[in-house]
Amino acid sequence: MDEKLGEFLANFNRAIELARTHTAENDGREHLVDVLTAHVGVAAADVPIVSQDIPVHRFADLDIAMETIAARDPGARLIGVGGGQQRQHQSLSDLVQEGFGPVGIGQPDFLNLAIGPERSRDVVALGLRLFTYEGIPLAVLQRAANPQYGRSGPDVAVLAREREAAVRFLAEIQEDLRTNSILRGQVVSFAFDPYGQQGAGVTFLARPSLPAGEVILPDGVLDRVGRHVLGIAANRDVLLSHGQHLKRGVLLYGPPGTGKTHTVRHLLSASEGTTAVLLAGNSLHAVGEAARLARAMAPSMVILEDIDLVAEDRNMGHGPQPLLFEVLDALDGLDADADVVFLMTTNRAEALERALVQRPGRVDLAVEIPLPDAGNRLRLLELYAPAGVFSAAALGSAAEQSVGATASFARELVRRAVLRAVDAGQAPADEHLAAAVQELMGQGEALTRSLLGTGGGGDSDDPGLPHGQEPHPGVSTGYSFGWVGQGGASYVPLPRA
Repeated sequence: MDEKLGEFLANFNRAIELARTHTAENDGREHLVDVLTAHVGVAAADVPIVSQDIPVHRFADLDIAMETIAARDPGARLIGVGGGQQRQHQSLSDLVQEGFGPVGIGQPDFLNLAIGPERSRDVVALGLRLFTYEGIPLAVLQRAANPQYGRSGPDVAVLAREREAAVRFLAEIQEDLRTNSILRGQVVSFAFDPYGQQGAGVTFLARPSLPAGEVILPDGVLDRVGRHVLGIAANRDVLLSHGQHLKRGVLLYGPPGTGKTHTVRHLLSASEGTTAVLLAGNSLHAVGEAARLARAMAPSMVILEDIDLVAEDRNMGHGPQPLLFEVLDALDGLDADADVVFLMTTNRAEALERALVQRPGRVDLAVEIPLPDAGNRLRLLELYAPAGVFSAAALGSAAEQSVGATASFARELVRRAVLRAVDAGQAPADEHLAAAVQELMGQGEALTRSLLGTGGGGDSDDPGLPHGQEPHPGVSTGYSFGWVGQGGASYVPLPRA
C-alpha cells in the first residue's frame, strides 16, 4: 500500500510539473515563483513571509508610502498576479507554495480611491512590488479589502531572505502612516461596516463655510463655545508651557432644531487645517478607530452627533451598552497634551450616562442651545428672508407669533411665504408671510410644527416646557443642568465649565 501511494504521489508531482511547463509554454508568461526566486536570490518557497493588516481608511496612505519607499530603487518593478478569481483567495504564501497550482505573472489590479472631497488616486489593489531595501531584495504583495473574497481589510505581505529586513520595512511603513496621511486637515466621516471597524472606510466631506454672523444663538453662547474649542487650540503652546492639558470634551444640548449642528458647522468652518471626524448613527460604532485617528492627526476634532444613542444612562433599564464603554475609553485614552476635542450633541441631556458627564476630563463644558427668544426669532427670519422682500414690521410680527419656533421652523416659514406668492403668480410680499404664519401656526399643521421644532401656542415664550417651568440658563456654570419647575428639579450632574 505504501509503495503504491509513493508511486501515486510521484506521478502526481510529475503531472503538476508538466502542467506548469505546458502553461508557461502556451501563454508565454513568466512563472510567478520563478520571478520571485530570481529576485530574492533563493527559492521563494523557502523564504519567510511577514504580513501586516492595514485599516481600510489608511489604504491610500499605504499605497503612497509603498510607492515612495520602492522608488528609492531605480530598478523597482510592479507586477501583477495572473489567473482568474482564484488569485483573489490566495495569500503570498499560497502563491509561492503553489497550493492552488502554478501561477503566472500578469497586470496589477488598481482601485480608484478618494483622497479628498474632489480628488482621487489609483492605488494598487492587487500587485507585487519588487525592489531592494537596505541592500536586500524584497517582494511585497499589496492587497485591498475585498469582503466578497473574505478580506475585510487591506494587508501587505513581505517576502525577504532575511526576516529582519522585512520587519524593518514594515516598521518604516508604520512610522510613515503615523506621521503622514491624506486625512490630515480633512473633514471625514466613517462608513458603517457590519463586520467591524477594520472594514470601515471614510467619506471625505467639504469643509463648511459658515461665518459666525449666520449662527443665531443667545448672546455669549457661541463665543464661549468658540473659546473652549478654538481658543485652546490657538494657544496650545502657551497652555502646555504652563502645564495645562489640551484634550477637552464639549457637550451641546437642547431641543431638536435649535442650532447644535449649525454650531458644529461653524466650528468646522473656523478650524481650517484641523482634522475632523464626524460620527453619527451607525458610524458611532467606529468611535475607537476615530479616537486613534484623531490622536495621530492632531490637532483634531471628533464630533459625536446624538451621543445619547450610545451613552444613555444604564439605570434607564437598557443595561450595559458596549459602545458607551468605547466612548469612555476613547475620552480617557488620550494624553493630556493631545490637541483633540470631543464635540458631542444631544437632544436628551437628561438621559446621558453619568459616567460620561460627571468625571472631569470627559465633558468639561456643557452648553445649552435653547429655543430662540423673540429677538433671535427675528434675527433668524432676517437671515433667511430674501433681502428687501418683507418689511421690518411683517418680520417682527411673524417673530412674535411664532413662539417656540426653531431655526428650521423660521427657514420653512420663509419658504412657505415665497411658495404662496409663486402659486398666486405674485411677487412675495408681507401678506404672503402673514398667511404663512397663520398656516404653520394653525391647528392643522401641528405635526409639521412638531417636526420643525415648535410647541405651538402658550403663555410662556418657550411653550415646549411643561406648564409653570422655566429653562435653566443657557450655559452650564454649576454642577448640574436641567429643567427647574414647581414640582422640583431634574438634574444631570456636570463638572464646572
